[in-house]
Amino acid sequence: MTAPLVDIRAVSHRFGQLAVLKNVSLRIESGSYTILLGPSGSGKTTLLSILGGFVMPSEGKVFIRGEDCTAVPPARRPTTTVFQDYALFPHMSVGGNVGFGLRMQGVDGATRAAKAREALALVGLASAFDKKPHQLSGGQRQRVALARALVIEPAVLLLDEPLGALDLKLRRQMQDELKAIQKRVGTAFIHVTHDQEEAMALADHCVVMNDGRIEDEGPPERVYARPATRFSATFMGESTILSGKVTERGDRTSTVSTPAGPVLVRSALLVGSAVALAIRPEHLVLDGAAGTASLGMAKVGDVVFQGSFKRVLAASVEDPSLQFIAKLPATATVQSGDTVAVSCDTDQIIVLTD
Repeated sequence: MTAPLVDIRAVSHRFGQLAVLKNVSLRIESGSYTILLGPSGSGKTTLLSILGGFVMPSEGKVFIRGEDCTAVPPARRPTTTVFQDYALFPHMSVGGNVGFGLRMQGVDGATRAAKAREALALVGLASAFDKKPHQLSGGQRQRVALARALVIEPAVLLLDEPLGALDLKLRRQMQDELKAIQKRVGTAFIHVTHDQEEAMALADHCVVMNDGRIEDEGPPERVYARPATRFSATFMGESTILSGKVTERGDRTSTVSTPAGPVLVRSALLVGSAVALAIRPEHLVLDGAAGTASLGMAKVGDVVFQGSFKRVLAASVEDPSLQFIAKLPATATVQSGDTVAVSCDTDQIIVLTD
């Protein structure tokens, strides 16, 4: 089996008595776009800092291209980091900023300038070579930081919430550009974010972190459609969660008793075991449909128009503490105060046993 580009082995880290990473192991392949996704305090930024050499792990090893880089300083690693605040030198031209890493490597001025121009052309800023950073927009400065990181041709590019300071429209534009650039250069990108939509837009390898551990990892389509844990199901997109107990088991199905009534699921589960059923908003149906399983009646609370769809919150009539989250077409006529039948396609129910 081919060795991974990055191999993180049983890494733990503590700040004083606070454990921020707990026995994390992760393999990252060449040419991949990996997203480290999680809430504040999950350990994702600390893990990125360990990969970049800015933090030495309390325990464990980090291998890059088969070499033990655990104690190697940042300047000697085959990695470069793009920070959220860009960290550009205000007194230098854009070209000088982009070529700075090459200058530190002893590359001559003519070669530096040529490579800096190539890198700026790659990020769509060929005409900005002689400008100063303050003359550029936030999105343009982010591209300069990206060009500066790519010009030294790292094996791994580390991105620490690089789009966090941008407005929504620009953030989405930069997502498209980041993915396109990554495909063109072929460098492995490892990108930290707490934004689930950003993760799904960019990643081909999504790593969900919580409380210093990896909860789930894999292609974003799998992590979203079939999350491994309850936390992953609720953090990687929204879900309605039905807690229940298995009451009957067939060859390939089981019946689960829930606050919304008995639900048939496409899994053979142990009778008496406690499970949670997760249902994505797009799989909930209001006011019934042929071939769907009933989840009882619910009273509609909030209806929020979000452009291409309406996000609907509705409380179960049988158990008002149970909140359904549905995503309906923008043309749906449902209104706050309506009482509606709730159902779903049983094939789309996610069974969580953690």
